[in-house]
Amino acid sequence: MEYISIKGGNRLEGEVYISGAKNAAVAIIPAAIAANDICIIENLPDIADVQALTTAMTQIGAVCTFRDEHTLEIDSRNITNYCATYESVRKIRASYYLLGVLLGRFGQAEVPMPGGCNFGVRPIDQHIKGLTALGAEISIEHGIIKARADKLVGTNIYLDVVSVGATINIMLAAVYAEGVTIIENAAKEPHIVDTANFLNILGAEIKGAGTDIIKITGVKKLHGGTYTIIPDQIESGTYMIAAAVTGGDVFVRNIIPKHMESIISKLTEMNCKITTGADYVRVRTDKKLRCVNLKTMPYPGFPTDLQPQFTALLCTASGTGILTETVWENRFQYINELKRLGANIKLDGRTAVVQGDCKLSGAQVNATDLRAGATLVIAGLVANGETLIGNVRYIDRGYEKIEEKLRALGADITRVNR
Repeated sequence: MEYISIKGGNRLEGEVYISGAKNAAVAIIPAAIAANDICIIENLPDIADVQALTTAMTQIGAVCTFRDEHTLEIDSRNITNYCATYESVRKIRASYYLLGVLLGRFGQAEVPMPGGCNFGVRPIDQHIKGLTALGAEISIEHGIIKARADKLVGTNIYLDVVSVGATINIMLAAVYAEGVTIIENAAKEPHIVDTANFLNILGAEIKGAGTDIIKITGVKKLHGGTYTIIPDQIESGTYMIAAAVTGGDVFVRNIIPKHMESIISKLTEMNCKITTGADYVRVRTDKKLRCVNLKTMPYPGFPTDLQPQFTALLCTASGTGILTETVWENRFQYINELKRLGANIKLDGRTAVVQGDCKLSGAQVNATDLRAGATLVIAGLVANGETLIGNVRYIDRGYEKIEEKLRALGADITRVNR
């Protein structure tokens, strides 16, 4: 079995370059289907989720060609199959974007219920509500979502809860809907803006992405184009936290500092020294960090995808920190694994109380999901002795060459088979 082995205690120093955003990539790749043409997507992260989604695209008839490890050409002109297979989508949550884009282009789609990390109930009711409002008839049979529409017609759609996935899926279908679609209470995450920008490059008319009201004016046809994906906000935050936990001095480059404001604010509150430039953040720690309280929120609040990593940081700071998770009810699955390394955390529903000043020590642990895996890596960087992390397939879903990047910063980290 494959593991990541870390021998803790090394201070991280140097520069790390951030890859393209996973959450943008897994929306933009299926969005290319809408073009019925050739699209070139640049700055793709070299991660398992991109590979899995590319396979799913190929199986429905798209011709996907990697020009290099970060550039993908997608020719969707010969797609005739609107049915994705369970095997091709079972590993990735973002497979549900095929539903909206296939429905928009072909008027029908069949996509199995999505897979991905399991950290609680992740309903797709808002997706169904939005697509139904556009005129689709939707049923779920034997775990397969079936959607059909003779014609999609724009309308006003109010999301009952802020949902990134539903916002993007409705947007993907609405680009071909007749008239105007308005999504109210829309999610505002950077990858929503990136997906809208990509579609606009192809000829869509989308305004308001990044605000809570998005207006889509339907068009008759889209064309191909070339697009460069934004840097990964969550990967950026992960390396910023890794720098802080080791008392390091790291330049995190190729990022958009505006996207990092919530994490910069919390690290500064903890006594980190943060310097920002046009496309970098420098994280320095030269004195003892102090615990803070944290609540996850939709963007521009503190992202749920950085909450686990931040918990590992609090374990090593002085005092007591309280973490409140408002997005996913079972996001704390990783806590039992952190406890194996010596963490002192008490859990009460969606609130975790972290007692700082923990002396972490290495042990064999398992990643329970993507961000939990990154959390164990961060904890392993400061744990005494060897930390051996299993289920590394979760980490590979969203982090490109994590061992190489950390090793270049001075970490003692390798991938081993035992």
